[in-house]
Amino acid sequence: MSKDNQKKSISTHLIAGGSAGFVEALTCHPLDTIKVRMQLRTKSAAQGQPRNFVGVGIRIIKKEGALALYKGLGAVVTGIVPKMAIRFSSFEIYKSWLANKETGKVSTGATFIAGLAAGVTESIFVVCPMEVVKIRLQAQRHSMMDPLDVPKYRNAGHAAYTIVKEEGIGALYKGVTLTCLRQATNQGVNFTVYQEVKKVLLAKQDLKELPSYQALIVGGLSGAMGPISNAPIDTIKTRIQRAPNPAGQSGWTRFTSVTGSIIKNEGYRAFYKGLTPRLLRVAPGQAITFMVYEKVRQWIDLWSSLMEQSQQA
Repeated sequence: MSKDNQKKSISTHLIAGGSAGFVEALTCHPLDTIKVRMQLRTKSAAQGQPRNFVGVGIRIIKKEGALALYKGLGAVVTGIVPKMAIRFSSFEIYKSWLANKETGKVSTGATFIAGLAAGVTESIFVVCPMEVVKIRLQAQRHSMMDPLDVPKYRNAGHAAYTIVKEEGIGALYKGVTLTCLRQATNQGVNFTVYQEVKKVLLAKQDLKELPSYQALIVGGLSGAMGPISNAPIDTIKTRIQRAPNPAGQSGWTRFTSVTGSIIKNEGYRAFYKGLTPRLLRVAPGQAITFMVYEKVRQWIDLWSSLMEQSQQA
């Protein structure tokens, strides 16, 4: 592949990935807010509160207003467009590096490694800072219906500024190791399942591209695999990112402290708090992401092809 074609390919993945992330964020954010509230709720605080995700959602709406389900959306939208752009473009770059030099084919193992690397890349550049801000916003229990109920963090920008001012810029990278681990396993499984199932479907149907409904279904299937495998990591990460670190406490000490506290006070099942809304958010989110990504990529490729033809005519 020439340098010009490689640049075009990377820009295509950047644009298609960013577009997919934007649509996914607008569609699925309420489920993420419910998941975070369930993960942050301790055993003592759960007395008299609904246990299932529907009840938690209804409670949020009653107490804080329907818009409360979109707390932290600004942080997500600000971060998810570059996150998805980085995810898809870096995955394609890593995959090209790992492809067989003679045949150009990419093995299943290489796809998994490329997914792992893409997950780490997006974690460091976007996901960890974005999630610290998002979780702080989602954890606030103020009413969106009362203009006098002023929260500590007014919006994503103000939250980021306040966190850095009070705790230092390093606070935006609290839980970065766990975030990298979660995103790496997510994308390793996600891309591998999607690519392998897509490969089988294309071969059986003798197609070059998946129809949108098939990309939606395969994306949902692949998206469900990550949360099931790494729910404990996500719960511990959420608890760590919620509050400032105690003075002089290292990241490892904080990790063991939070993990031990969950086991002691809430039991091992607490590691899977919020799994249902996370599945209901991530699986359809990935379904939408892959469908939009594939469709936008096809549109860009078609537009590029038409432009090249017009220039040659």
